[in-house]
Amino acid sequence: MANYTAADVKKLRELTGAGMMDCKKALDEADGDVDKAVEALRIKGQKGVAKREGRSAENGAVVSLISDDKTSGVLLELKCETDFVAKGEKFQTVANALAAHVAATSPADLDALLASEIEAGKTVQAYVDEANANLGEKIVLDRFAQFSGGYVAAYMHRTMPDLPPQVGVLVQLDKEDAQVAKDVAQHIAAFAPKYLNRDEVPAETVENERRVAEATSREEGKPEAALPKIVEGRVNGFFKEVVVLEQAFAKDNKKSVQKVLDEAGVSLTRFARIKVGI
Repeated sequence: MANYTAADVKKLRELTGAGMMDCKKALDEADGDVDKAVEALRIKGQKGVAKREGRSAENGAVVSLISDDKTSGVLLELKCETDFVAKGEKFQTVANALAAHVAATSPADLDALLASEIEAGKTVQAYVDEANANLGEKIVLDRFAQFSGGYVAAYMHRTMPDLPPQVGVLVQLDKEDAQVAKDVAQHIAAFAPKYLNRDEVPAETVENERRVAEATSREEGKPEAALPKIVEGRVNGFFKEVVVLEQAFAKDNKKSVQKVLDEAGVSLTRFARIKVGI
């Protein structure tokens, strides 16, 4: 079997607009060489490959779907090349249909989603490829989130009034509180935390921050005896930047997000934030 990664498959899909299985087969035949795989797809006449090669899909929309009982929800990003297509009804219909399919089937991951059948005899990958052809642009589906259990809510943010939402946030609380869910989701949309709590931050990331903090402190000429305390303070500052529960709350920066949740008697169990193209 050829030596290539999932990232190579993704790159080839973005370069050509071809389906996942076609890309994998092309990489197998090209021994993992992406450039040769592009050429192979063009030679085999994959529809739209030559036209889409080199294009980037950095526009698009984020859509959400929350169940009637608010115990489950989906957040999904569908990308395209231009904002003109992104704000079109056909594109948004495709995005919403994909979100509904995720809600109905709960795929384990992206590969499972793309391989699943959305219509009789048609996989999600084929459905996206069909949108590629019908809309005349490269259409890319490569991110979604799905939560179930507890209380699930979404916040969708438009960066421009005439465009569909470009930022979406899905939150899950341990119990129902619509106002807190909305406030925290809006906070996450604005401040883009990476982790829920300190335990989620990879140990190597923390150690790297500690090394940088120590090197910076020495460069600044801080007293040797004070270094441990200074370093710890800077690492704690890093946590306050990337951990949502430790961030200063958007609506009251004298309180942390954790404090706001505690006052409301609820817990944030997980979140997902998707911004188009990022």
